[in-house]
Amino acid sequence: MSASASVDSKRSSYGTGAGDGSQRDASTVTVRTMDGGQHAEQESVALTVDGFGTVKNPLTGVVEPVKRFTWVNESGMSVQVISYGAIITSVKVPGRDGSLDDVVMGFDDIPGYQTANNPYFGATVGRVANRVGGAKFTIDGVEYLVTKNWENRHQLHGGKIGFDKFNWASYVNGTVVTLTHTNPEGHEGYPGAVLTSVTYQLTNDNKFLVKFQATSSHPTPINLTNHSYFNLAGHATGHEEVYRHIITLNADRITETDEDSIPSGNFLCVGGTPYDLRIPRELGPAMSRAPGEGYDNNFCITKGTEQGLAFTARVVHPRSGRFLEVYTDQPGVQLYTSNGMPDPNRNIRPRAINAPDYYEVTHLEPVVPAMTSDPPIRGKGGAKYFKHGAFCLETQNFPDAINHANFPNSVLVPGETYSHEVVYKFGIYEEN
Repeated sequence: MSASASVDSKRSSYGTGAGDGSQRDASTVTVRTMDGGQHAEQESVALTVDGFGTVKNPLTGVVEPVKRFTWVNESGMSVQVISYGAIITSVKVPGRDGSLDDVVMGFDDIPGYQTANNPYFGATVGRVANRVGGAKFTIDGVEYLVTKNWENRHQLHGGKIGFDKFNWASYVNGTVVTLTHTNPEGHEGYPGAVLTSVTYQLTNDNKFLVKFQATSSHPTPINLTNHSYFNLAGHATGHEEVYRHIITLNADRITETDEDSIPSGNFLCVGGTPYDLRIPRELGPAMSRAPGEGYDNNFCITKGTEQGLAFTARVVHPRSGRFLEVYTDQPGVQLYTSNGMPDPNRNIRPRAINAPDYYEVTHLEPVVPAMTSDPPIRGKGGAKYFKHGAFCLETQNFPDAINHANFPNSVLVPGETYSHEVVYKFGIYEEN
């Protein structure tokens, strides 16, 4: 498949400092495709830019304005991204009945995204996404100790102040938004200063294109991802709707992990296991057979001879008719089913068989005890987010790759550029 790599606009109402809320008119653009070809088309995706509050730089304390970018295409699909954490805050997609629902979890304001219980909703995660075992690694004979923020002995998602905690600079070219962040040498214990960019673009065929790039002044591990939490029934509809999704994952193997979710370096074939999602399966019953009744695993994407984007996953929500397909050039994808989110009564669990009369009854969210120590996360519009209320598909290199010679290389050296592309394709499937 091809996806737009860049867009050169012949007419744009934006400069690099756009932030006045103006809307870009439709214009003729030249689209460069990934295969190097070009074609002219009438662009009618609208992009607006406005503010989303302010944040303090976690290193300097300087107060910085946060920008919000909103795309809307011809079908009515819209996506919102903010410069803080390069976070995807909203994805609204039409359903079969024409209803427009927001299908990603998030918050209404900056204080929400800065709460201690925010599980990286929609964030760009780095410098190293997922785990670094023992919070240490060795490059060229030098051992580096990075901060520990997982089980008091490992690092998760870049440490205590990862890329998601910074306000990124922005540049707008037509309807393409590029956000950049410079991470200083030694931050969270990592060698080298790293310049990172993430580029976002919405197309009229309901694809949201994401491209991460990075360069470094010294050899350093790098593994970036987006941590959006999806529920195609709507972000606030809860675990019962998630269990009804039908998932397919293009993976023959997973990386074996220990009780701390740290890879052993071995691989497990998915055949005959709860991890065999190569044919469509209802998510809830599949989760019920997995250890811990949920997924938090790196699936090794099966690729043919193609070197570009490979089909990674397809998820369908039958009742709404919505589907999500994911394509990436990365070797792995982390399927996470929100196992660590609040479960006030400790009774949210998938069933081996979904109740056939589920859609005939009124959906009720879990009752929250008055003195619970595990209250729900309060999200957009006052929504209550609970365990298993969403799923993540985090495209990535294999977790802890820096500590396993048999995993794909994760070390970025000066003079080279890290690149990672992912396409989220939304649509409505036709019933037979």
